[in-house]
Amino acid sequence: MVALTALTVLLVATVFAALGQGGALLYTPMLHWFGYDLKSVVVPLALLMAGLTTLLALVPFGRKGLVDWVGGLPMVAAAVASAPLGALVAHHVPARVLLYLLGVAVALAAARMLLCATRPDPEGPVPLTRRIALGGGAGAFVGFASGMLGIGGGFMVAPVLMWLGYETKRAAATTAYVVTFSSFSGFAGHAAHMTVEWPLLVSVLPAVVAGSLAGSWFMACRARPAAVKWLYSFLLLGVAAKLLA
Repeated sequence: MVALTALTVLLVATVFAALGQGGALLYTPMLHWFGYDLKSVVVPLALLMAGLTTLLALVPFGRKGLVDWVGGLPMVAAAVASAPLGALVAHHVPARVLLYLLGVAVALAAARMLLCATRPDPEGPVPLTRRIALGGGAGAFVGFASGMLGIGGGFMVAPVLMWLGYETKRAAATTAYVVTFSSFSGFAGHAAHMTVEWPLLVSVLPAVVAGSLAGSWFMACRARPAAVKWLYSFLLLGVAAKLLA
């Protein structure tokens, strides 16, 4: 079971690193389906893996100059501040309710991405002042959801950045920037209640490293924007259907 989990994590990390996302959106339901406790094992470990996935993805993204370090900073700061609050709320919400909320959130993200999958990339982002104002508000929501649901929040960040005028690769890279901090902040909020499954931890972390480096390199150097949008949309739809079923 541990070997199967590690192989699945490798695939998830590769795909989500290419999208600039941590993969907690899949890590959380996947680990839960494999029989691990949702609140004490799955949520904190998923957030830890998500933060590591996007942190490693920032290396090739940064080298290619794709990360908007300044424009994304307000979103990062707001997400870091609100993620521990979401983690605190999660301990008072039944696990079944958390899974339903996660399923609805994934379905909405899939619908939003399908709507923009056929649109061409914009010429460039909106002015910096508007990015800062809107990004800060979005970051606060993303951080809270990240901490409460055990997700990095990238599936919400990426559509917001595209709406703000980022082209696909730049949106993916800046999403990785935001998700790195929101994931680690959410993990910090859950760490005190975490039960460490050492065989699982030792097997999945190398898989996260390998998948993150492979996926982010592919996005930075080889991927086509339209293909990435379609892949992301159908991936989210499949997860949402499974969760809500």
